[in-house]
Amino acid sequence: MRLSEHRYRTISSIAGPLLFVQGVFSARIGEVVKVLTPDNRQLDGEVLQITGDTALIEVFAETRGLDLEKTSVVFTDSVRLAPLSPEIIGRVFNGSFVPLDGLPMFIPEKRSPITGLPMNPTARARPEEFIETGLSVIDGLSTLVKGQKLPVFSCSGLPSKEVVAAILRNSRIIKKDALQDINEIADRDSAFIVVFAALGLTFREYSYYMNTLKEMRSGFVAFVNMADEPAMERLLAPRFALTAAEYLAFDKGMDVLVIITDMTNYCDALREVSTAREELPGRRGYPGFMYSDLASLYERAGRIRGMKGSITMLPVLTMPEDDITHPIPDLTGYITEGQIVLSRELHQKGIFPPVDVLPSLSRLMQRGIGKGHTREDHRKVSNLLYKYYARGRDLRRLEAIVGKDGMSEKDRLMLDFADLFEREFVNQEPERRNINETLDAGIKLLKRFSLET
Repeated sequence: MRLSEHRYRTISSIAGPLLFVQGVFSARIGEVVKVLTPDNRQLDGEVLQITGDTALIEVFAETRGLDLEKTSVVFTDSVRLAPLSPEIIGRVFNGSFVPLDGLPMFIPEKRSPITGLPMNPTARARPEEFIETGLSVIDGLSTLVKGQKLPVFSCSGLPSKEVVAAILRNSRIIKKDALQDINEIADRDSAFIVVFAALGLTFREYSYYMNTLKEMRSGFVAFVNMADEPAMERLLAPRFALTAAEYLAFDKGMDVLVIITDMTNYCDALREVSTAREELPGRRGYPGFMYSDLASLYERAGRIRGMKGSITMLPVLTMPEDDITHPIPDLTGYITEGQIVLSRELHQKGIFPPVDVLPSLSRLMQRGIGKGHTREDHRKVSNLLYKYYARGRDLRRLEAIVGKDGMSEKDRLMLDFADLFEREFVNQEPERRNINETLDAGIKLLKRFSLET
């Protein structure tokens, strides 16, 4: 441990947001540095790599105008820490944890490294207990479970931000002893909170999300990064968000839902930094370490045996060129436990949320539904809805060949069921449905076609 900060004026080169400092001793990876500019500005940075006595520094700001001889770099001998306190609830911060809501900075109760602490796999508790999003197609057929990682796969032009806003406003956890009185529960439980991280926003998206957060008033913590802000801040924002989530979950015993949008912007920032470091690219130009980097974020979700609190994660990403095999959704699918896929076809039909039921799934759904969680008939209703809708979707290809008149009466019934399922069950704009209303709507639909219930 150094007793004082060390200042260097040995910058050998500047490449985009990167500085190469020579003659450095006792530095460490992840160490926070201060870059003092000739015009008396102070920029934050971090040590990315050490080769011999040369340190590679990532600067969290524009480096244009820096002078090799007059710019100083101060090594602080500390890692980046997040200031934490219960007062973060209801606040909006930027990607560097600076307030954006016009309110003063709070006095921290503690400070924690933004890299988090690895969760011992043997101490993990199985994800269970139902989280209600208010969207029937998710709650009924691809249920989100407390402690789960369930990504949303969107495409360019689809209303992913409207889906995110609906989940922000409507998500809640229902206590087991309140299942019978679910229709009377209107407010979010005080022990449940949403941590929202928005990455690479345009001004229009920023305005939309700020209006959504104003409607919520409390019950959230938000970290917002704009598209014109440094790429490195885009990499910091989700880590600050997850550090805040870990504090609220495991220090304060709260159930936390972390929503991160858009992970594609995060991965593009990761590629930008990797290119600046002149690293060998992997698939589609993304860095070869992207899998482990994404895992370092996603695996911070979960429950710890014997402890109150949980972290559930719902990352949102836009699939480039609508390609689900693209490295970003592909690697995300390997790490997480299912996916919610948005459909361009349903969106063109005017259906909201345009969730494509067939490729969507929640691998941990069975742990959070049924007796003691939702209703005893939840599994049966969801299985029947999925079975008949899948049959109707499959018959649409036959209809395109022979026409509806050339099909049997039973086949036409399945086609009508699929159409009505999309219009009346999947589509629910703008109202919110609790789980009882969702299951009742499914049963009503099945009975309407005289199908088994």
